[in-house]
Amino acid sequence: MVCASLVIPGKGIFSLSKPMARALQLARRGQFSTSPNPMVGAVVVDSSGTIVGEGYHRKAGGPHAEVYALRQAGSKANGATLYVTLEPCNHYGRTPPCTESIIQSGIKAVHIATLDPNPHVRGGGVDRLESEGIQVYVGENQVEAEALNRPFMTWSKLARPLVTLKAAMSLDGKIAGWQPTSRYLSSPQSLSFGHDLRRSHDAVLIGINTLLTDDPTLTYRGRGAGRDPIRVVIDSRGRAPADARIFHSGSMAPTLVYTTDAAPVEWEREVFSAGGEVVRVNATPHLHVDLKAVLHDLATRHVLSVLVEGGAIIHGTFLSLGLADRWISLVSPLLIGAGGFPAVLGSHFSPSIPGQITKIKRLGPDLMIETMLLSSTAISQKG
Repeated sequence: MVCASLVIPGKGIFSLSKPMARALQLARRGQFSTSPNPMVGAVVVDSSGTIVGEGYHRKAGGPHAEVYALRQAGSKANGATLYVTLEPCNHYGRTPPCTESIIQSGIKAVHIATLDPNPHVRGGGVDRLESEGIQVYVGENQVEAEALNRPFMTWSKLARPLVTLKAAMSLDGKIAGWQPTSRYLSSPQSLSFGHDLRRSHDAVLIGINTLLTDDPTLTYRGRGAGRDPIRVVIDSRGRAPADARIFHSGSMAPTLVYTTDAAPVEWEREVFSAGGEVVRVNATPHLHVDLKAVLHDLATRHVLSVLVEGGAIIHGTFLSLGLADRWISLVSPLLIGAGGFPAVLGSHFSPSIPGQITKIKRLGPDLMIETMLLSSTAISQKG
C-alpha cells in the first residue's frame, strides 16, 4: 500500500497511509448535493507517494471527482496513480466520460473501490482503461464504498429506491396515545435529526391516515442549507383534501399522490389544481395501493432513497413485503402503556425480520437506533 502525504498550502504536510480512505473522505462532502448521482471521491498519487490532486463530485450535472483531481494534478498526473471510490464512467451523460480524461492525463494505474452496479454501464470503465494499457485494481475499501452509496447501489441492483422507516416512539414501543405536553413525542434534538434525515433522502412518504391526522408539510426545516424532498402520499381511495398543507407549503418540491382507479376523477382534478400530481397504480387484492408499483415509479423518476414517516400500518406493509432496508427508532424516555399504538400494525412476520444495529446515538434525552434490515429483498442479500 502506498503511504502518501498530502500538501496543504499554509498547513504543511501530513501522512495518509491509505489514499483510498482519503478519497472516501472527500466523497462524503457531496452528501446532500449529488443525488441521483452517487458520491465519489478521487485522489492522484505521484511516484513518490505524494497526493498531487484530489476532488469529489460536488453536484449532479457537474464535473465528476476524477476531473477535479486530474485538473489539480495537471502535468503531475503523467505516470501517477489514481484512486477513485467508484468505477469511472465510460459514457456521455451530462458530462463527458471520465475514462477519456484519465487516458489523456497519462495516468498509469487506477485503483477502484467498487464497480458501478448500474446495469447500463457496468464494467465499461474498467474495460476502456485496460484497453489503453492502464493497470486497474478493484476492491480496495469496497465495503466502505458500497455503504457510502447504499441508495445508488439499491437503485442500480434492485430497480427501486432505498427505503428507510423512521418511527418516534416511547420506551415500550408506542408511537401515539400519550398525554402530551406538546404536539411532539420527540425532543428538539430528535426533531432536528428528523429534518436531517429529510435532507438526506430524495423523497419522504406518508400514508393517508397520517395526512388526515397531522396535516404535515413534509418540508425540510433544519439548521443547515438543504432542499425539500419530494413529498409522497399513499391514498388508495382519493381522500387527500385539496386544502391540505402539503399542497400549499410554498415548496418547489413536487407532491405525488399515489392512488388506484377507485379514486374519483373529480378529486384528481382538485388535487391537480392545488399543485399535486396524482399517479394511478395497480391495486392489491385488498384494493390498496401496490407499494411495489410505487417504488418502481419513483425509481423511474431517479428517486434513489425514500424516508417513510407514515404510521404503523404503512410501516407494517413495507416490512411484510420485504421492501424496507433500514429502520430508525427515535426512542423517548417515556412509558405509554396499553392505551398507545404500536410502531407496526397489520403485519405478521414469520420468521421474524433480522437486522444489524449500525449506529446508536444520544439525541438530548432521546436515543437514536439505526438498524439495517436483512429481509429477503434487501440489498445486503443481493450482493
